[in-house]
Amino acid sequence: MGRAGLNRKTALATLTLTLAAEAPDLDVLGRFGGPAFGFAHHRGFTHSFLGIPLTSAVVVGVVYLFWRLRGRKTNNPKLPPRWGRLFFYACLAGLSHILLDFTNNYGVRPFWPFSEKWYSWDIVFIVEPVMLVLLIAGLTVPALFALVDKEIGAPRRGPRGRVAATLALVGIVLLWGLRDYEHRRAIQALEARTYEEADPVRVSAYPSMTDPFHWYGVAETPAFFALAPVDSLGPEVDPYGQLEIRYKPEETPVTLAAKQSYMGRVYLDWAQYPVTETETLPPPQGGYLVHFVDLRYLQMPSAISRGRGRRALSAAVELDKNLRVVGDVFGFGKDQVVVPEPGQR
Repeated sequence: MGRAGLNRKTALATLTLTLAAEAPDLDVLGRFGGPAFGFAHHRGFTHSFLGIPLTSAVVVGVVYLFWRLRGRKTNNPKLPPRWGRLFFYACLAGLSHILLDFTNNYGVRPFWPFSEKWYSWDIVFIVEPVMLVLLIAGLTVPALFALVDKEIGAPRRGPRGRVAATLALVGIVLLWGLRDYEHRRAIQALEARTYEEADPVRVSAYPSMTDPFHWYGVAETPAFFALAPVDSLGPEVDPYGQLEIRYKPEETPVTLAAKQSYMGRVYLDWAQYPVTETETLPPPQGGYLVHFVDLRYLQMPSAISRGRGRRALSAAVELDKNLRVVGDVFGFGKDQVVVPEPGQR
């Protein structure tokens, strides 16, 4: 946004926009409170409409301190910093961060703390290579032209990159438009069919990496969930005969106890299609291990789930024989560890 023209209105615009666009991810500091605490507060306050003005004020304060430490110098002495405008830019950058996170299939809670409800557009993968290429090109192409101008001795013409940055932003908007259109087609295809002769009560389509025509479909019926790939070009559900039926698990005292744990409450608040799987632990330890899985990520590539033995963005809670919470379980196999829940230490 700075290269697209905002850096021509005030000094320090690019620095402010860059810091403010990344400031919402300071929520990673919540991990110092433990994995469960970090998960609970991920994309929380710093990703909310209430938090953006506060984080923006902190960013502008940091930029002001940097400016003072530099002796109030800027790259262009004729363009002074306008602090009110910089605060507006910081808010704009923070809102752009919320928008970007809203487009993917993880979601945001923009109305926190007044509402814990998650919102997601589900049109872009969590990591979208096409968007990264557009953004990187918008930054690097002007730099390459600057090197060429330097070699041939062309005079410097002020801030560069306005056209390239604008084209990159336009490209992202066009990508969103294409993906939104194909997403709607995938949703309509999922709604138009039955599953084991049962009508769906709810359907969702989740994006794949890079390919805007391939979606991961989830359809919920009263008794089960149906998972199937969707080709939005057709559109066609389950074009390769890979439909998977997962019956809803029976609720037991074990699963109810796990759902009342800190991790259980946090996970169920965030997940769109949560299911539980119960594992009985062998003696002498005994007890139970309850896994929480969100079906929207079950079809994700193994690269995202970090191997076949791990399900993307899943969680687990260990209970003793008396259904008391032992802790949250992280890792798999030999790397598996049990971490006390917040408040247990």
